[in-house]
Amino acid sequence: VQLQASGGGLVDPGGSLRLSCVASVRTFSDYYMAWFRQAPGKEREFVAAITGTSTLRSYADSVTGRFTISRDNADNTVFLQMNSLNPEDTAVYYCAATSGGLAREATYYPYWGQGTLVTVSS
Repeated sequence: VQLQASGGGLVDPGGSLRLSCVASVRTFSDYYMAWFRQAPGKEREFVAAITGTSTLRSYADSVTGRFTISRDNADNTVFLQMNSLNPEDTAVYYCAATSGGLAREATYYPYWGQGTLVTVSS
């Protein structure tokens, strides 16, 4: 499984960004997908996760109501729509995949993308 994340960049506080992650797999819907982030000097933390058929989603409290995870199984892509961004959202964002289940712990995800940097600053 190979994951390629993109969409990061510099955005003003209050702005929006949409991250994408394309997976090189045969049957994308077999995989639960997630986004994590790691800010400078901090540990990697869970952001959001989604089941293979989009029936369930899970969000960290810090992003609930501002971020939305979605997926397009026809294009093997998972998205993270980020609205109302604030400087505390500045981090490298990673997509991750597992066939094991919907989880919030990074150790449950054996497959990781390379990360895309999101910087929220005026």
